[in-house]
Amino acid sequence: MAKKIWIITMFPNFFTPLKEVGVVGQVFQGLRGDKIDLETVYIPDYSERGFKGVDSAPYGGGPGMVMRADILKNALVEGVIKKGNYSEENFKEELSIVFTAPRGKVWSNETCKSFAKNYFASDSAKDLVFICGRYEGIDERFIEKYIDEVYCIGDYVLSGGEIAVMAIIDSAMRFSEGALGNSESALEDSFEQDLLEHPQYTRPAVFDGMEVPAVLSSGDHKKIEKWKHDKKVEMTKLWRPNLIKKENK
Repeated sequence: MAKKIWIITMFPNFFTPLKEVGVVGQVFQGLRGDKIDLETVYIPDYSERGFKGVDSAPYGGGPGMVMRADILKNALVEGVIKKGNYSEENFKEELSIVFTAPRGKVWSNETCKSFAKNYFASDSAKDLVFICGRYEGIDERFIEKYIDEVYCIGDYVLSGGEIAVMAIIDSAMRFSEGALGNSESALEDSFEQDLLEHPQYTRPAVFDGMEVPAVLSSGDHKKIEKWKHDKKVEMTKLWRPNLIKKENK
């Protein structure tokens, strides 16, 4: 598992709840699985003009501002590579640098599991660095020289990369060993086998005149498993028919 996650951002406070609450927070606190340290790097600390010096007007004109490549490089080199005691010449052998943008590979359940296997497995060799873009984007030269992987979490625009990065970390870390109390929980969730999750029920047995389906209290495990599968297919056809595989139609 990656020993450390670094996040280069304009707004470190976004990540405070991620470290303190829920399943992922417990991983960062060392209460579940192998502890991972999460460090935020505040970009204005690496600009001579502070917050006002991290961006500039785009060449060629256009609305908005663009984050400067030199400031991002300073944050990466000084705030991550040197601070983390990585090799300045061969840091790409120790770090994988990730950016979120519309051009990226779409973040899906399969992509999520692959990412978790690469970076959150016990034999993972690299730590992670996430770059959180803001404004109109970041200078293309920084992307070309320093970014290793780019992901897109959906066809819409966010005001910054922080929420996208949190979504990636939260969803991928659920597949890391020991993160969930029951390791099979993630395999029963929506999008496994391209199906949504079946409906869930708990106490009381009767709520507002509605009873729990009798099969779930029958004790017949084969019938229960068939009911769950049939409901998964039914729910997916109703709500997300685009996910249905041919064999489930």
